[in-house]
Amino acid sequence: MSVIKVKNLKKYYRVYQKEPGLRGSIKSLFHRQYQDVKAVNDISISINEGELVGFIGPNGAGKTTTLKVLSGLLYPTAGQVSVLGFTPFDRKPEFQKQFSLIMGQKNQLWWDLPALDSFILNREIYEIPPAQFDKTLKNLVTMLDLKDIIKIQVRKLSLGQRMKCELVTALLHSPKILFLDEPTIGLDVIMQKKIRDFIKQYNQKYKATIILTSHYMGDVKELCNRVIIIDKGKIFFDGALDKIIKKYADRKILEVTFTGPVVKKDFSIIRAAKIKRFDPPQVVFSVKRRSANQVAAKLLTKFSVADLNITESSIEDIIREVFTGRDLS
Repeated sequence: MSVIKVKNLKKYYRVYQKEPGLRGSIKSLFHRQYQDVKAVNDISISINEGELVGFIGPNGAGKTTTLKVLSGLLYPTAGQVSVLGFTPFDRKPEFQKQFSLIMGQKNQLWWDLPALDSFILNREIYEIPPAQFDKTLKNLVTMLDLKDIIKIQVRKLSLGQRMKCELVTALLHSPKILFLDEPTIGLDVIMQKKIRDFIKQYNQKYKATIILTSHYMGDVKELCNRVIIIDKGKIFFDGALDKIIKKYADRKILEVTFTGPVVKKDFSIIRAAKIKRFDPPQVVFSVKRRSANQVAAKLLTKFSVADLNITESSIEDIIREVFTGRDLS
């Protein structure tokens, strides 16, 4: 069953443009120039209950704008939007109690108070029955291992600890839909994994529908079977992540460590290989999948090699290929 339905959604901004200097300021008093920025340009999506969907794209692609429209923070320029059967920008309390928008760069916690005080405040805002609040809080604190820090002043917590508390704050009212906008931004790799593990566990345990935006491809790869790719306000792929990887992972990476000195022109004889990184004695090549074994054999024959390793292209490289605008049909 679809809980999020978007049809022909558009969100345009009218941006004022001014020429530089005093002359430009005087000119603007009599004649102002504007430009329409198409943040979201005619997109349609449908997301079912319990899905965990990756919503990815470069900076300025329209990801955050879309989430803000879905959560009712922004009015669309045109199109139809339905979330849990509600029109988000009507901002009905019944709707607002059923979703959460978590933005990695925005704080909900009171900086000078313990996180527990913010939790209690949210209990009152969302009118959560005390018994339900206590049970939910206990479960979330256990899942995120926060027992020893929720009574500590927020300003004294690490970034990772604060992000965990932000998640608790947003989930106390047991929302049916989560909009996660860069939830792991700025975190170290260990904390990123902990947050990812929690999101996966929460999705499986509570069947919450989750839309995740992230620039960390590790988040998308670990959590999302389905991805929606948006660029310049338009969606140009919506489907299984495996399909993207299969279509674009047509190259392999050869990491070679040579025993002696080498220069770039030495490898001109191996036309099938492109030098990806040249840092002697280690050189990294990118080669077509079908040519990987032949190139490896030629390198071992023509050069003195201490070590050679063949790996798949990273998901970051694959998505970068997608962002070049290739047709995915």
